[in-house]
Amino acid sequence: MPSVPNPLEQLSLEDLRSRSSLKWRTHPGDVLPLWVAEMDVAPAEPVVRAISDAVARGDTGYPVGTAYAEALGAFAAERWAWTGLDPARTALVPDVMMGAVEMLRLVTGPGDAVVVNCPVYPPFYPFVEHMDRRIVEAPLSPTARIDLDALESAFRHARSGGRPAAYLLCSPHNPTGTVHTREELGQVAELADRLGVRVVADEIHAPLVLPGARFTPYLSVPAAGTGLSLTSASKAWNLPGLKAAVAVAGPGSAADLARLPEEVGHGPSHLGVLAHTAALRHGGAWLDALLDGLDANRRLLGELLAEQLPSVAWRPPEGTFLAWLDCTALGHDDPAEATARGNVSATAGPAAAFLQQARVALSAGPAFGTGGSGHIRLNFATSTAILTEAVERMGTLEPSTATRRTW
Repeated sequence: MPSVPNPLEQLSLEDLRSRSSLKWRTHPGDVLPLWVAEMDVAPAEPVVRAISDAVARGDTGYPVGTAYAEALGAFAAERWAWTGLDPARTALVPDVMMGAVEMLRLVTGPGDAVVVNCPVYPPFYPFVEHMDRRIVEAPLSPTARIDLDALESAFRHARSGGRPAAYLLCSPHNPTGTVHTREELGQVAELADRLGVRVVADEIHAPLVLPGARFTPYLSVPAAGTGLSLTSASKAWNLPGLKAAVAVAGPGSAADLARLPEEVGHGPSHLGVLAHTAALRHGGAWLDALLDGLDANRRLLGELLAEQLPSVAWRPPEGTFLAWLDCTALGHDDPAEATARGNVSATAGPAAAFLQQARVALSAGPAFGTGGSGHIRLNFATSTAILTEAVERMGTLEPSTATRRTW
């Protein structure tokens, strides 16, 4: 494959400020936005070509077929050595989060419990609760890994009275960047199978595993046959505005997926399906260049934090482009009213202090559930110049007497 320049270094701040998407329109022009999970990249050339060609020939109708799932299957075989993705056990869904809601509807009913590993992606809370399910939290361990004892306790609580229950697994994990190992996922599958909990895996960040870790598809581990998973090219190729995702059923959940209402398949964008398919089929070189750039930014962020914010503790993420930073030593406490789940722009606490005083927008920790207070999530999928300036601005909040903290 021909080499591709680092996608993170191709756009200037002026280029980015001309965008009209959420990341660049939520805050005033003097703010550097490192919050929502949009990357500061131009699209991969195969994606541009697929969309341009479709528009030129008027191919702007409704989506149909299994081309996306077939491309995902080929990508999974090449990248993760997983050949178990059968397009016959897949369905197109509008996006991963809406797909997760539909999978949960298939395996649980109103009033049933859904287990999550907090701190976790904020929409897990309102999306689950708005469909009349109950959230049961199973906190991650102090090292940001799945705590099997906490998970078993949550599973038993969720299944009390013999009611159905599900586990909404985030893999790789957002916001910590933890990449669950095959052994960990195997233990999860055995526990879920033994206690009768259905697993729905959000694997949207699966292609974004950085050097030093390896992604394992949940459905590839033993005992995971009754699971359901969802993935998309959205995060890895920066395509959130081109809606499309794939739901995949294990052999034991094919009948559940077959009950998916037909109208769910009307939600994905045809252009989105074409773009995601092209990314998976032909965007490998671009993805490899991106991963190299993210790995370099991960190292740079560590250096910048050591220099500018030594009191901030962090664990370098194994995947995603998100860093979970413990800012409790800075003394900007999250007030009680800011701990409401789903509130990504608290009016006080470290995220608010960085926005108001340093003009850097970050995601507020309390939105991620229990364990999020005092934390922020930082998106490092940007240029080295923007990342450097942002952390230098943030460093103005560092107490002069601070000492380096580590997890």
